[in-house]
Amino acid sequence: MTKHQKRLSVPKSWPVERKTDTFTVKADSGPHGEDGVPLIILLRDVLGYVQSRKEARYALDQGNVLVNGDENAAEDRPIGMFDIVAFTEREEYYRVFPDEGGRLTLTPIDGDDAESKLGKIEDKTMISGGRTQLNLHDGQNILVEDDEYSAGDSVVVSNDDDEIVAHFPYEEGSLVTAVRGSHAGDIGEVTEIQVTPGSGSNNVVVETDDGTFETVEEYVVVIDENFVGDDE
Repeated sequence: MTKHQKRLSVPKSWPVERKTDTFTVKADSGPHGEDGVPLIILLRDVLGYVQSRKEARYALDQGNVLVNGDENAAEDRPIGMFDIVAFTEREEYYRVFPDEGGRLTLTPIDGDDAESKLGKIEDKTMISGGRTQLNLHDGQNILVEDDEYSAGDSVVVSNDDDEIVAHFPYEEGSLVTAVRGSHAGDIGEVTEIQVTPGSGSNNVVVETDDGTFETVEEYVVVIDENFVGDDE
């Protein structure tokens, strides 16, 4: 199987130039599905910290590059929405966040914020013993004792022990960011959730500083008011 991906056909979320070269790196299997950007692209094309795959492997072997607190990341590991990338030697920490065009960008954060990551609950299942399993947007599964969580809610999960340290319900009045569609990157407050009968997607109306927009609820993620940072 080829390790290359044509630039013209990469997902729109990938932060790469499409007309400079024919090929770029193909993401390995893992979290985030096809939207996951290979770690080497962030290291080479976005940050300019390495020039080649060999340099990327060397940097990762030093244990100074962490992804969600894990120092065992490979250069092809898919990086996606809300992942935390830390450069401990440089004391630089980033959260992967969609910009206004829907492309994934690196948002600087402080070291304390890098100790946990946000996850959107896609669905939940009951398992043996009466416990509930939360299935997050990036494929991570979290076991909880109580059932206070719903699909569409967001949780903040500690990188050290996978414990939930915060819970943000999806409801009218919630602060959300759009992560897909024409309003990707916009942030605002949910003013109305329009339930669609049958199997169709529900719509959500979001009020921002510049007005309102409407999108399907799968395209929004609940965030904390301090989540984005002072520069947003």
